[in-house]
Amino acid sequence: QVQLVESGGGLVRAGGSLRLSCAASGSIVSIDTMAWYRQAPGKQRDLVATISFGGSVVYADSVKGRFTISRDIAKNTVYLQMNSLKPEDTSVYYCNAGGVRTTTQGYIYRSWGQGTQVTVSS
Repeated sequence: QVQLVESGGGLVRAGGSLRLSCAASGSIVSIDTMAWYRQAPGKQRDLVATISFGGSVVYADSVKGRFTISRDIAKNTVYLQMNSLKPEDTSVYYCNAGGVRTTTQGYIYRSWGQGTQVTVSS
């Protein structure tokens, strides 16, 4: 079974920074894509940023220039550096792993973390 554990969320003032981490564990051989999504109360879950195995990145327009996604392939870990935070960034942030190859369960299409709360005060 693949598990994703996020950390690094918290309360920060507008203009501040936070760094989220997400570590994937289990009998993992490789992960094609890792991503961050976020979901505010009463709203749908939206993509924040994604990074491929080769390092290609995609960002939501709302975070371009402020957030940076990166990953450590060897550690099966993805990071999200969030700068110049705004109150509208307040959400639960979820880690996602897509295309996970394992030694015990074969190919797992998608796996989610439990989420970490980010609150930005004005």
